[in-house]
Amino acid sequence: MDDVSVMTKVAAKKTAGLVGDDLALNAEQVTGVKPNRELPVIWAVAKGSAVNKVILVPAALLISYFIPWLITPLLMIGGLYLSYEGAEKVIHKFWPKLLPHDEEQNARLKANADESVDLVAFEKDKIKGAIRTDFILSAEIIVISLGAITAAGGDIVQKGIALSIVAAVVTVGIYGLVAGIVKIDDAGLHLIENSQAGDSKRKFGEFMLAAAPKLMKFLSIAGTIAMFLVGGGIIVHGIGFLHHSVEDIAHLTGVFEGLTASLLNGLVGLIVGAIVVAIVTTIGKMRGKDDTASSAH
Repeated sequence: MDDVSVMTKVAAKKTAGLVGDDLALNAEQVTGVKPNRELPVIWAVAKGSAVNKVILVPAALLISYFIPWLITPLLMIGGLYLSYEGAEKVIHKFWPKLLPHDEEQNARLKANADESVDLVAFEKDKIKGAIRTDFILSAEIIVISLGAITAAGGDIVQKGIALSIVAAVVTVGIYGLVAGIVKIDDAGLHLIENSQAGDSKRKFGEFMLAAAPKLMKFLSIAGTIAMFLVGGGIIVHGIGFLHHSVEDIAHLTGVFEGLTASLLNGLVGLIVGAIVVAIVTTIGKMRGKDDTASSAH
């Protein structure tokens, strides 16, 4: 068990930054959901995340044992998806006319405004999207953890136990924190309305209530940036000459080497994501024209 403990600590250190990105992304996923539906949505995504880990841990162990060369291409696909998601969010925010009209978003806004509408149906797609994003980030966390665990030595059983511990701690930790973050405003309101609370507690409640929307906005922005950093990082690491180029450029900046590398990874993620969005949008428009032409005949 000592070996497993050492492996787990090594893996935790290696994935700390990525877990922070995962936290920001998952908190961002529940933005736009009505307050009384936040915890059910988080719980649904957390269950999906647990299923992801149950699939990914044995899959990662088997792939690393039998076909280790497959890990990088699979991660590259995940990196492309994250970059695409990030670029789509940026384009929707600043240049919405460049993308097809988002009917689902309009429907969600109408549903949020209409008390008689059951939002569960509208939330299903949001939950599925969050679980897909979690799958990619979880895969990245598990593969990086597996690399660190493998370097620490041990047999496949010890690796499996250590990887399972990391997966469980990450899932419980991230979604527990997300649940706490999104309910900060409710906690603040409770302190303000509590007649037995002193002035200091009420003031703290007012601070929490005022800070909650700012924190969620920050996490939304941080989550989008994380998509580029993680997605671009995966792509850069998967392409040899690009990885060496980024390292060489970053090395020239001295003490800012780490920051420069991250910024370059993010830039690659943004550029690649924009290219993928352009390809997907073009294909979508071509299919739309084909469908229109077919219906005309």
